[in-house]
Amino acid sequence: MCADLSRTPRTLLVCDRSSFLDHKNRVSSQVEQLHFIYKVSVLLPECNSASSSLDSVFNSFTSFYLIRKLPIYELLDKDFLQSAVYQGSVHGLSFRTRIDEDNCVALMPNGRLTLSLDKDSFELLGFEGKPSRFNHRSCSRFEVSVDLTDSSMAPGGRGYLRLLTGLKSHLQLQTDFLLSHHPGGGASLQALLSRYDWSEHKPKVSRRCLSNLVCPAPRSCDPHSLLEWLGAVDADVRCENSSSSFLSSFVCPEANTTLGHALSVSVSGLLLPHDVQRLIQELRCYLQQPQLESWVSLTVHGFTDSLVSWGGSEHGALIGGQDFYSLLMFHDHTYRLYLSTATCHTCPP
Repeated sequence: MCADLSRTPRTLLVCDRSSFLDHKNRVSSQVEQLHFIYKVSVLLPECNSASSSLDSVFNSFTSFYLIRKLPIYELLDKDFLQSAVYQGSVHGLSFRTRIDEDNCVALMPNGRLTLSLDKDSFELLGFEGKPSRFNHRSCSRFEVSVDLTDSSMAPGGRGYLRLLTGLKSHLQLQTDFLLSHHPGGGASLQALLSRYDWSEHKPKVSRRCLSNLVCPAPRSCDPHSLLEWLGAVDADVRCENSSSSFLSSFVCPEANTTLGHALSVSVSGLLLPHDVQRLIQELRCYLQQPQLESWVSLTVHGFTDSLVSWGGSEHGALIGGQDFYSLLMFHDHTYRLYLSTATCHTCPP
């Protein structure tokens, strides 16, 4: 056990400091790079309740759909390609599949279909792929990635028919599947949904009012300590380090102050970068109100078992570190953006 722990990979933290007023700021491009988001957490210091406009954004995240036992070849359906994939911004992810054990599927908003397959399934599929970057002792997992918008994958073409035959006749892969589309929404997905057992879901919004919250100085606090503190607040871990606590020895970094109250809000589900962008804009407006604390934080978490990490890079398993980013926004329009991943993953672009 000690030997295994000594080989635990380090995590990688990328920090960016800039201003929203700088037209070269990276916030929008970074938000778009994390395709599969399962949770957004917001901390509002010295706030008892969110404004009506901010609450409206929290409650208007795009709905998503759970399709049960979807045959993956249906993602190559001509009508689905035309009404959704070719229009852009389709997010699809196999549900409750583990990237270290199961066959997993992702459909990205740029039209790229990616499959992470075990060796037997890969051979049954009979389509070009490459060994996973995260194979350990043997070549046991493979990745197949196809651009469905490329001319070589046009319906009726050789590549299209080969992949369709592999998925429909040879591998016959099916899985519960999460699917969302903006701006078409359910209308663009209706033809596909109508053929299977499906349910529509609104992202879940949770709110917690916090009192006497010990808070570090966000501008001067060490980034790792600050993110650890934000994580403790989100997980409802207290930071007193009292002698009676057997759960946590964590204490708030120095120097710190005590906030009389704060509001923690989280949204969870299959969330779209588009909605995160809207939330960031509303938080910037919120910060311009008088008599408010001068900062807010937003943390975005990727799916643990998504097979895609930053951009389109492969996501590993059981190697430490999950993809997320935290954005600290200040009333003077400056921000600090922290992006995290495991060191064996591709560095966030």
